[in-house]
Amino acid sequence: MSFLDSHQLNEITEKLTSDLSQLKKIHTLKSKSHQSKSVNHSLVDDYLNKGWEIERELKTKTKLIKQKKYSQAFEDEIWCQFYELGYKYLNCDNTFALPFGKDKGDKKQINVIAIDGDTVFIIECKSSEKSEKAPPYKDEFDLLGLRLDGFKKVMEQVLNRKIKIKYIFATKNLRISVDSYDLKKLEETRSFYYNDNTYLYIQNLIKSYKGAAQYQFLGLVFKNEKINDNKIEVPAIEGDMGGKKYYMFSIEPSLLLKVGFVLHRAKANESEFPTYQRLLIPSRLKKITKFIDDGGYFPNSIIVNFSQVNKTKLNFEFIKRTKNSSSKLGVLKIPNAYAIAYIIDGQHRLYGYANSKYLKTNTIPVVAFDGLESVEQLRLFMEINENQKAVSTDLRLDLEEDLFWDSPIAASRMKALRSSIIKQLGGSQNSPLYNKISIGEERRSLHSKPFSTALSKSGLLPNAKGNKYVKDSILPSLYNTNNLDHNQEMEMCKRQVVELLNLCYEFVESEYKDIFNKEKYFIISDRGTYAFITLIGSLNRFLIEGNRLNPKSSSKDRFVALKDYLNVVLNAIQNLKPDDKNSYLSLLGAGADIKWLRFFQSIVNSKFPEYEPLDLIDWKERQSDELQDEGRRYGESIESHMKQTILGNLKRLFGEDWDMEIGGIKRSCMDRAEQEREKNYKDGLGNEEVDWQGMFNINDYKTIIEKHWSKKSSDGNQFKPFQDLFSIDVGLGFNSKSEKVKWISQFNKYRNLWAHTATKGKRLNKEEVRFLEKIHKHFKLGE
Repeated sequence: MSFLDSHQLNEITEKLTSDLSQLKKIHTLKSKSHQSKSVNHSLVDDYLNKGWEIERELKTKTKLIKQKKYSQAFEDEIWCQFYELGYKYLNCDNTFALPFGKDKGDKKQINVIAIDGDTVFIIECKSSEKSEKAPPYKDEFDLLGLRLDGFKKVMEQVLNRKIKIKYIFATKNLRISVDSYDLKKLEETRSFYYNDNTYLYIQNLIKSYKGAAQYQFLGLVFKNEKINDNKIEVPAIEGDMGGKKYYMFSIEPSLLLKVGFVLHRAKANESEFPTYQRLLIPSRLKKITKFIDDGGYFPNSIIVNFSQVNKTKLNFEFIKRTKNSSSKLGVLKIPNAYAIAYIIDGQHRLYGYANSKYLKTNTIPVVAFDGLESVEQLRLFMEINENQKAVSTDLRLDLEEDLFWDSPIAASRMKALRSSIIKQLGGSQNSPLYNKISIGEERRSLHSKPFSTALSKSGLLPNAKGNKYVKDSILPSLYNTNNLDHNQEMEMCKRQVVELLNLCYEFVESEYKDIFNKEKYFIISDRGTYAFITLIGSLNRFLIEGNRLNPKSSSKDRFVALKDYLNVVLNAIQNLKPDDKNSYLSLLGAGADIKWLRFFQSIVNSKFPEYEPLDLIDWKERQSDELQDEGRRYGESIESHMKQTILGNLKRLFGEDWDMEIGGIKRSCMDRAEQEREKNYKDGLGNEEVDWQGMFNINDYKTIIEKHWSKKSSDGNQFKPFQDLFSIDVGLGFNSKSEKVKWISQFNKYRNLWAHTATKGKRLNKEEVRFLEKIHKHFKLGE
């Protein structure tokens, strides 16, 4: 007995279309943020009163536009997304409704319906203009199972075939708790919750995977559900490697794409954590497809892991074992179910086949593990990609939480803690940095690395080398290194650091909107991230050392203590002169973030002179031209003395043959002299010969001194042994020959600082100048 009469059947079919030209036109209209229509000039006023606006006047009509209601815009976005996924049988009317029972009132409006083969998606859309907690949907979801049974009967009559129904509850800006009654009811009916994160992930799939995105989409919404009862059977070899069972076989790409799933590092896959994969590179995917279609092939295997959930276990039917191998030959029976084979390596190769003419006719080699744990999958992925450098910095930092959280090594746990803090800052809707940080595969305006670097430099967390914490980093940190319950302490520290940073960023957001809302500016930028967070940590250390805070202070009290200092910095930024502003904003490359930090610290120091951290003192000294001149005078005098004394001693030792005793050094000097001559010629400075004796460097002098350390001469009072001339105690040991000449390496290091006169970051500080002064006095060069 039919569920629908002929009138009802026609009413439904008229509001569905598979006409590609019609679908394309609908997609164009739904892609726009506004509605548009042309009306007679006489009707314009009526429409204007209803909220329409004039776009332009034509000869006989006026073209009007009107912004879509937020709810309608969201429904259109979902419709467009399914169209772009490849669904070409959709509703063509916004008033589409389906009956689910015999009574007249047993009817429900459907926002979007998408049909492909034997699968029908029924999508209900709920949205809010602002992020808010969702209202309860109990009344609706209590009847969901009954309605879905009715919808299935209706659509089987419409399509005249057996179908699978999947109900999708799509929301935007509505927060539903993961343990809520509503989501439990959705789960009971095997429905799918499609939130903001899902929408964004699917959009990224469409962008990266193009026409192949539907495979990953199906795996997401039908995960572990049967495609059909017919198992996939392939000849296979069973082996054991590292105590892990694996299978080697060949399979058609069309089959592996359906049962395969890529664990992309995206919030839509958070139930599967730890996830690790990055999205495909579209240009690379297109090239791979062309390569395959042109007859190319990949001899290396796709590596997968079959999950062991529900009834998706592999079944290997053993046939024989050869006498020369412990491997077994047989038939592997694979459940025909969605997303049971996680692709660990080779997703580009696999998805390259998705749009290839060889999708169903080629076979590709596969190495399949059976039931690897999630963390084992992650480690295998990292090991495979470590040397290829294929994993982005943002993804690597994101993975560190899952890799190292339970590590027995303190340094690794700190990596995990930094990773977890960054994800909390960028992933929590309560954070002012929500959706501003690139985490895993999700590209945002801020990268993860400056956050990680800032956290490691800030002092908010302790630094560790191996299993030992750096002593100086313990006091100001918010982490109790004496707590042996590492998991508990990491969770508590994460909460405190996240709360503090959120309070600081919220302060900028509320009190200095112009600064906060500007991207690539002083706060919301990669350079600004490093400078701002490191400044917060530096101020925290200052206040703890001054006994105004302690490691146990609450986040709120800590922020209150920091607030005045942050206020000074933000006020100064707000009142920067255009030239000064442009000067800082134009700083690029390595060291720009440090210069921004010193800029912030200098602002605080000018208002609060008692705030003078050691790194700021060091930086100020290196900016002093007077100090640089003093150090350069000492250094040049020392170098001149070394040359004169060393060459003089060589001549006293060896006479006219002195240069033959240093043949290797002489050849290097002659080569440098020739290069200098060539450079002078190219710079238009002539072609004069350059004296090789002027091309010695400090390392040459050190080599000569060490080689002839204790040699003596018959020259009487005119000669002193090198060991008597160049042994200087600078507090680095004074027993062996190597310790007595360590000062030369130190001197050479400082020489490189004063030689770079154009780079203020590579200059001398006061301590280094005093070292040069000590050497200068030892040689009595000022006398």
